[in-house]
Amino acid sequence: MGLTGNAVLILAITLAVALFAVTIWCWPRLARRSVPTVFGRVGLLLATQVAVFVSVGLMANNSFLFYGSWADLFGQKQDLGVVTDHAQGTLAEKNIVRVGTRRPDVPGGSRPASAGRIDKVVIAGRSSGITTSAYVYLPPEYFQDAYARRKFPAVVVLTGYPGTAENLIKGLDYPKTSLGRVRAGRSQPMILVMLRPTVAPPRDTECVDIEGGPKTETFFADDLQAAVAAAYRVGRHARNWGIIGNSTGGYCALKIGLHHPGRFTASAGLSAYYKAAEDPTTGDLFHGDRRARERADLLWSLDHLPQPESSFLVTTSRQGEANYAATRKFVAKVKRPARVSSIVLDSGGHNFNTWRREIPAALEWMSGRLSES
Repeated sequence: MGLTGNAVLILAITLAVALFAVTIWCWPRLARRSVPTVFGRVGLLLATQVAVFVSVGLMANNSFLFYGSWADLFGQKQDLGVVTDHAQGTLAEKNIVRVGTRRPDVPGGSRPASAGRIDKVVIAGRSSGITTSAYVYLPPEYFQDAYARRKFPAVVVLTGYPGTAENLIKGLDYPKTSLGRVRAGRSQPMILVMLRPTVAPPRDTECVDIEGGPKTETFFADDLQAAVAAAYRVGRHARNWGIIGNSTGGYCALKIGLHHPGRFTASAGLSAYYKAAEDPTTGDLFHGDRRARERADLLWSLDHLPQPESSFLVTTSRQGEANYAATRKFVAKVKRPARVSSIVLDSGGHNFNTWRREIPAALEWMSGRLSES
């Protein structure tokens, strides 16, 4: 039974209710003052509380998709192997392999020309040496004859840490929201490249190139774009590419956009922070390199490095988000030729519900800054 399936949740709730009923039924018999009855009371109370805790945890996980599978919950590595196919015309020649497809969760999802298609791919970074899985959402127009010769703008979409790419599809509804914005005439069709920033699990690399370790920044700034553009009808210019993410993914999106304006013209950070975290999940990111640590501080970068001719979007809330003050500082430090926009909610926590309120406007903002050619 899958971690996010209804069967596991129903089983946990049933067990909690049954243990509660057994506790009530047996309590009079366990009221005596003896060692066995004391242990009986403690055991029933503990079992009931654990069952209730598990039920609540499963309901929260089904709502917010913190973990997509049992392996993800227990930190087991799930990276897919790379198939090397030397036949002509395969995606493997372009450092990307399609390993499956799925239907978007919208009416008409079985017809790509009506709802688009989601490809599950494995991307092998030529420069970074990093291999990771991702989902590529292709809009309906990609399969329509009228657009057969057209290239599409692309947006890299990142989860938080640890996150799973499934969160972007099932929890944050990026393909469904993008399709809805296009149908409403509020956005142009865009290809979405959805993955998590944790490309060297379980380590949180904060999207930096670590000395002697994963070259995560190189992967996102160089390899990812090259692989996708070689396999799909996507332009190779900065004006064709945007990057968006939430939490750690938001920091990464802003960082990559700020430091690589020749790759991405628009970057959006939902509930982002602005300085690389350094804790047990990251390990030693900078190995004493003061310049690298300063560069990973986006507020420092805005003060000390040339500002790019790029657009940035940041989001926060006046109540519920810890990044409100830092976001105001980021906005104040952005100077021409860079441009900055913001979404400020009255209230909203650091969670999926808040990000779902921001994503439609963020995709419209992104669409208005990308070009198809």
